[in-house]
Amino acid sequence: MKKQIIFIGILLIGSIVLLSMTSKKSNLQNDPWEVPAKYQKMENPYAKATDDERIGKLLFSKHCKSCHGTKGKGDGKKAETLDTEVGDFTDAAFKNQTDGALYYKTFFGRDDMPSFKKKIRDKEDQWLIINYIKNL
Repeated sequence: MKKQIIFIGILLIGSIVLLSMTSKKSNLQNDPWEVPAKYQKMENPYAKATDDERIGKLLFSKHCKSCHGTKGKGDGKKAETLDTEVGDFTDAAFKNQTDGALYYKTFFGRDDMPSFKKKIRDKEDQWLIINYIKNL
């Protein structure tokens, strides 16, 4: 009986150690980010606003760079501290998303990605940051 209790204890401790070694990132990154149809189809009213790229870059530097990195590759200083994967804006799959889908993800957020609706309130600024990240 005593051997069984010791065996179960060792088995339990081993299981806990193995589970603690599993990263949350690997569990959460496969969860697809559902974007409502309304946002999938949403048009960017500032898609042609190339002269305002400077504003998008300033907003990116202030709000996104710490996690997504200077070039948008998901390698910012805070990226390693997060439980979820940080998006790579230079990735082809990212670039294939609609502007509306990017708007939804940026301004509603989920998991470690915060909502920026209250931080970037101006609609034009919101779309200018979408333009900037699409062109990284």
